Amino acid sequence: MRLYLLALNPTDSVTEGFLPAAARLGLRVTVLTDRPDAHRALHPEVEILRCDVRDHRAVVTRISTHHRPDAVFTNSDHLQTQAALAAHYFGLPGKDWRATLRAKDKGEMRRRLAAAGVDTVWSAEIGDPADLTGPLVADAPYPCVVKPREGVASEDVVRVADAGDLVARGQEILARRPGAALVVEEYLPGELYTLETLGDVRGRHVLGGFHTELSPPPYFIERRMAFVPAHPEPVVAQILAQLDALGVGFGSCHTEFVVHDGRARIIEVNYRAIGDRCDLLLARLLGLPLFEHILRTHLGEPLPAGLPAELGAGRGAAARLEYPCADRAGTLMAAPSATELHIDGVRLMYRPLRGIGERHELYRTNRDYLGVLTATATTSSGAGQDAVDRVAADFLAAQRWEIRP
Repeated sequence: MRLYLLALNPTDSVTEGFLPAAARLGLRVTVLTDRPDAHRALHPEVEILRCDVRDHRAVVTRISTHHRPDAVFTNSDHLQTQAALAAHYFGLPGKDWRATLRAKDKGEMRRRLAAAGVDTVWSAEIGDPADLTGPLVADAPYPCVVKPREGVASEDVVRVADAGDLVARGQEILARRPGAALVVEEYLPGELYTLETLGDVRGRHVLGGFHTELSPPPYFIERRMAFVPAHPEPVVAQILAQLDALGVGFGSCHTEFVVHDGRARIIEVNYRAIGDRCDLLLARLLGLPLFEHILRTHLGEPLPAGLPAELGAGRGAAARLEYPCADRAGTLMAAPSATELHIDGVRLMYRPLRGIGERHELYRTNRDYLGVLTATATTSSGAGQDAVDRVAADFLAAQRWEIRP
C-alpha cells in the first residue's frame, strides 16, 4: 500500500514518528514536498518528489502522474486542507476539508463557533494597515490579541494594551507579512491547556493533554508543559462541543484552550498531532503505537475496539517538558550536549535544537528554542509529578547557555 505524505520542512514528528510507523506497517512512502533537498539529506532511503504542496491542484496532479494512492496524509499545520482535498479527490479516507479550513483560518473559526452558539469571542479581520485605525476595531476590548489569521507557533502573536499599541504592533506584523490578513480578538484570560484527540469514522477518543506555561506578556511562547492524564469532565465536554461545531473529529487533533471560572474556551485548533516532541512523549506515556494508529485511520482502518481501556495506562504517569529559550539575537557559544539520565525514578532526556556556532535572530516564537528537556516517570517508578518537576528544575539550573551578539 502506498502512502503519500505531504511535508514542508522535516520535523521530529515525521522523522521519528510517522516514517518509522509507516515502515512498521509495511507502507511504501512517497514524500511530496517543496523542499526535497532537506528531506533527502535526512531520509535518502525514502522516495521524495518535488511538489508545490501548498496548492491542492499540484498535489492531485503529482499523485495522478505517479502511483495510485492508498492514503494521503500530512502532519503540517499549513497543509491539512490540501491533504484533505486530495484524499477526497481520490476517494480516500481523510479529514473534512471544511473542518481543516475552519481550524486553520482563525477568523472563520470564531465565526463558526459563534454561529453554532457554543462560544462568542469579539474579533475582527485586518487586511490593510489602514484598518488598524478604522471602524473594524473601533470597539476593540483592550487588552486584546493581534495575530496572523493563518499563523502557527505563536509567531507574530502579541497582546496589545490600547489602540496605539495595536497600530504599532499591527503595522510591524503586516510589514513582515505583506499580503497577510490579521485577526484582532478579545484576550481570553485563564490557565492554558491542550486537549489531544484521535478519531476514526466511528468516533473520537481523548488521549489526555498538557498544562502549558507561557513567557511573560506581551508574547505567547510556550516555555513549559506538564502532562495532564485527564482534564475534568465538564471542561472536556465544553471543548468537544466546540470541536463538534467546527466538524473536527477524524484523525489526530491538538487543541489549545483556556479555563477561567470553570469556562473552557478554545484559543486555536491545530488539526494534527501535537508537535515539539510532545507527540513522541505522549506515545511513550500512554504505551500506544500512536503514529501507527493515526496512519491507519487514513488507510480506512478503525481504531482498536479496546483503545479506551488502553488509555488508562497513562493515568498514573507524570511528565514535564522544558524549552530553554534564547533571550537575545546572536551566536550560540556554549550549550549542553544531548543527555539521558535516570535520577530518583525520573527519566531525563535533553536534546539540543541549535548547534554551537549557529547564529539566529530573536523571533519570540518556538524558533527561539535552544533545546528540549523531557522528564518522565511511570507508575512503576514510584516517582510523581513533584519529583519530575524537581529533577527537571535541578538539571536546568546546572546547565549553561551562552549567546554572544
